[in-house]
Amino acid sequence: MSFELPKLQYDYSALEPHIDALTMEIHHSKHHGAYTNNLNAAVEGTEMEGKSISELLRDISKYPVAVRNNGGGFYNHNLFWEVIGPNGGGKPQGGLLDAITRDFGSFESFRDTFNKAAATRFGSGWAWLIDQDGKLVVSSTPNQDNPLMDLAEIKGNPILGLDVWEHAYYLKYQNRRPDYINAFWNVVNWDAVAERFKG
Repeated sequence: MSFELPKLQYDYSALEPHIDALTMEIHHSKHHGAYTNNLNAAVEGTEMEGKSISELLRDISKYPVAVRNNGGGFYNHNLFWEVIGPNGGGKPQGGLLDAITRDFGSFESFRDTFNKAAATRFGSGWAWLIDQDGKLVVSSTPNQDNPLMDLAEIKGNPILGLDVWEHAYYLKYQNRRPDYINAFWNVVNWDAVAERFKG
């Protein structure tokens, strides 16, 4: 079984003006494509071949750094494309909003906490909203690590992720990461996030 680059469910230009089409094209086809190809090359012909991405991440400390970096990059971007999309933004509804309000006090407080995690991640990495057995927690990870990995400082099931590598925003926002973070809220697909949340 080889890992495959997923096809986006929307055009590269669909997130304009918040995320520009050229960034989307390069990010998906080149960066995500490279993680996918490099992950396949790293596991081919080894005992890792045939394992699911979740199985690899769960035991990632046992595997070579190429699998950690490219496996994380493969998984993280798969999630990212799912939780953003056209006609996004606003607030979640139902059980997800109730859980956010319960665990952060308000949606606005949650967003501030998430923005801080994304803005203060030194260098490259990700900000996450994770489900820890029904409790919602915000965290961030360096590089292409994620909360599914056995070596993650804060573990849980990721339901929302924001890529804060410069390749995700630099063409449009240059060094203005906070502007990119604010723009992100206009493209969040809350239905997809809610589907990932088990409650």
